[in-house]
Amino acid sequence: MKPKDKYVNFYYETVTDHQETVLDPKKTALLIVDMQNEFVLRNFGEALAFQEAGEWERWIPFHDRLDNTTIPNNQKLLKYFRDHGMTVTFGRIACLRPDGEDRSPVQKSEGWNGMLLPVDSFAAQMIDQLTPLPGEIVVNKTTDSVTTGTNYLTLLRFMGIETVVVTGIVTDQCVASTVRGLADDGFKVICVEDACAAGSMELHDAELKIMSVIYCDVMSTDETIELIEKYS
Repeated sequence: MKPKDKYVNFYYETVTDHQETVLDPKKTALLIVDMQNEFVLRNFGEALAFQEAGEWERWIPFHDRLDNTTIPNNQKLLKYFRDHGMTVTFGRIACLRPDGEDRSPVQKSEGWNGMLLPVDSFAAQMIDQLTPLPGEIVVNKTTDSVTTGTNYLTLLRFMGIETVVVTGIVTDQCVASTVRGLADDGFKVICVEDACAAGSMELHDAELKIMSVIYCDVMSTDETIELIEKYS
């Protein structure tokens, strides 16, 4: 599939011969990143902090995208993978110690990226619409990338996975770090553009343009399902 013009970056502007994406559905996993109560709910966690700080207005477009686009498309992909007996995995920010001492330095830092989400807290759980089922792998991370400091890559290899379909938040941080980690470790990656979100659409589109072709194929939810159907 030819990359969308919107996401063709400088390095591939003159490349016309794009290799078609090929996958084996039995060796393909869905990975939903950080779709957690802390970050997604409007009446809890970060949203309340933004409201109290008087900066809620600039975050409304992010939450509108989550509610109207990102969550519904994640639900659609999740249902498709489950209905077809395909591998479903989740990555979430969650520390094992209540005091968070097991967190990476970046998550101990001050500012937006500093966070304390104990593994059993309400804040750390995936949102109700995307609750993992028994037997679905949930990887806890104290870093941005699902692949760093976890056994996720090992688990994928044990299961024979070759392609990972990545969704979630935020596109330019945890999603991007995860996509790069997977690609560098030899996995084929599809990043589902309408199942992800960033603080702004400018950041979202810029990051997808940077990663497109080099680290992943950028596809929509429907295109991803159509591709899987093609090889089923």
